[in-house]
Amino acid sequence: MQGAGGIVSEFNLYNLGKVDYLTGFKDQKRFIDLRQADTQDEIWCLEHHPVYTLGLSGKTEHILSDAGIPVVQSDRGGQVTYHGPGQLVVYPLLDLKRLKMTVKHYVHQLEQAIIDTLNHYNIAAHRISGAPGVYVDDKKVAALGIRIRRGYCYHGIAINIDMDLTPFNDINPCGFKDLKVTQLKDLGVDVKISDVVPVLANSMVNALGYESYLTQNNAQLADLKTMS
Repeated sequence: MQGAGGIVSEFNLYNLGKVDYLTGFKDQKRFIDLRQADTQDEIWCLEHHPVYTLGLSGKTEHILSDAGIPVVQSDRGGQVTYHGPGQLVVYPLLDLKRLKMTVKHYVHQLEQAIIDTLNHYNIAAHRISGAPGVYVDDKKVAALGIRIRRGYCYHGIAINIDMDLTPFNDINPCGFKDLKVTQLKDLGVDVKISDVVPVLANSMVNALGYESYLTQNNAQLADLKTMS
């Protein structure tokens, strides 16, 4: 849907709960394969079961020990990271051509949406040059890794809300040795993922140039995934 002056007016927002990483990965690729020029943009919000994912630049030596957590190869950019319950994972499935965004600008605006979301909770967050993601002081609170195909983006961001951070000790997060991580709970913000989703959605509206978003139900997502 287009707004006045060709501005994309809204995206569909889905809250999917806990999703296996490989299932979510395959569903994203299927959506990208099937979407057309007039397909509405979507943003999927979810949690993953414990998993380490290796991006296209990922090196197994950045997994420091066997914690008994599955390791999955992904086609996103970046190195190794950890996903687990209590972390908000967000997959924007957007048409960057329609948004008139370069990849560099898109990444910058994704980070801005996270910074604005944290600012809502009075957390002062920032970028670090050469290290994608969002930080509070010297600790990483949100990771970022994307893939672009045919001008369509998938994968996205992960914000640590209230989770067990221990598995990060067994990797070099994003390929950086001794990188510290943090989460909203440790920063004095006691919220549920369901509380953060609408705040982030509004931040995405502003950062990416939409006018609004529509919260959809999972049955509608299932219908879309069976498009042919």
